[in-house]
Amino acid sequence: MFFDQLMSLFKCPQPEANPSGDLRIAVAILLLEAAHRDEHFDPDERATIERLLTERFSLSQDECARLMEASEAASARNVQLYPYTQAVFQHMAPEERVGFVEMLWEVAYADGVLDPEEDALIRKLGGLIYVTDRERMLAKKRVLEKKG
Repeated sequence: MFFDQLMSLFKCPQPEANPSGDLRIAVAILLLEAAHRDEHFDPDERATIERLLTERFSLSQDECARLMEASEAASARNVQLYPYTQAVFQHMAPEERVGFVEMLWEVAYADGVLDPEEDALIRKLGGLIYVTDRERMLAKKRVLEKKG
């Protein structure tokens, strides 16, 4: 009993068993990680994340608020990104993963400044979900063109 309790402290929480739940939580947590990477979570970043989640998953305002709340709580407890990048990789087609990288760029540029830590995180996440450097940079270019 004691050993089981001790071992549970070392286990990394995994995304939920439901694949659609996995993907929603995974995407939200990774977007939040991008927003927090520069040590400043701007209201524009929050609004961008909420808009992206609502559009990507066809969420109502209440559903998006619940997803954000659950993702922020999970993100505060967890420092490992791997389970979430795995959920993205497993449940998104290659072109959807490129779209997800665009979402990351949108969050990174939401406050008007790309921090080197945000750039490094997007490079790392792109590699973990098998988006090429070329695709990642083209996604960045598309986001910058949209922003004008």
